[in-house]
Amino acid sequence: MSFFGFGQSAELELVLSDGESRRRVEHKTEEGKKEKYFLFYDGETVAGRVILTLKHPNKRLEHQGIKVEFIGQIELYYDRGNHHEFVSLVKDLARPGEFTQSQTFDFEFTHVEKPYESYTGQNVKLRYFLRATVSRRLNDVVKEMDIVVHTLSTYPELNSSIKMEVGIEDCLHIEFEYNKSKYHLKDVIVGKIYFLLVRIKIKHMEIDIIKRETTGTGPNVYHENDTIAKYEIMDGAPVRGESIPIRLFLAGYELTPTMRDINKKFSVRYYLNLVLIDEEERRYFKQQEVVLWRKGDIVRKSMSHQAAIASQRFEGTSSHTEAKTPSQPAENNGRQ
Repeated sequence: MSFFGFGQSAELELVLSDGESRRRVEHKTEEGKKEKYFLFYDGETVAGRVILTLKHPNKRLEHQGIKVEFIGQIELYYDRGNHHEFVSLVKDLARPGEFTQSQTFDFEFTHVEKPYESYTGQNVKLRYFLRATVSRRLNDVVKEMDIVVHTLSTYPELNSSIKMEVGIEDCLHIEFEYNKSKYHLKDVIVGKIYFLLVRIKIKHMEIDIIKRETTGTGPNVYHENDTIAKYEIMDGAPVRGESIPIRLFLAGYELTPTMRDINKKFSVRYYLNLVLIDEEERRYFKQQEVVLWRKGDIVRKSMSHQAAIASQRFEGTSSHTEAKTPSQPAENNGRQ
């Protein structure tokens, strides 16, 4: 066995060139745990070393070549056999041959395009990773290292407020207003609820932040709704003419930027859901989509191109929720 190089075994290690100084961030794994990964942005170079360590000194290791890859891929959980790669870069580190001692190989992927944010959801995962491979006749030696990518965005000054009315004929007429329609992930949602007509006994009111993940296309579309936050804004019965302020801080919640039609595989959207509960436990709600985006801690010149693309990606999206008028029946206002 050792004559053919099979008696030797090896271990691979991936080390980033700037690993000591590069920022690490927490990211949720498929199992729901949080682990820390190196953080990258679009356009940044990914460089480092592949360290090949032979377990048995003086024994030779035959191989069919050594390579390192940088991969960005989307995996749909209901179709785990297929990995949809949107970034795939390869560097050959060594031609077929043999080694009798440990080796180190340098690599560099210059100004790598990373168009989407890393994401782990209910039905889909978008990940970036480095993969080093020693090709062998029977079993390859493979080592992977995941990284996390954040997409930074900037928006124009135009960020209109949301103002809508909710009505249940002859029973309830309220008006609500949010200060903006687009919020960065550390932003504050400021708003007000106005009661114009109250003839039902409302005992509780809250605002929910709902994340809606959509995967697949055509008949194979899956929707997953996840309530990220519940924010109580009123406890007790309001009277006509009363107004209730809203102040919801987003920084404390696990949010991602809004993602629309990512590589034609999935979308992630966020909604503010205004919920009213009366004394008979009937629920009335009104849902409004808002756009979330990631604001950079430091403005980077290299981010300007990505920011422009991200801005175009979200601009032009209109609200899909129509205001209800008092003449519409209660069932059409989301009464459950």
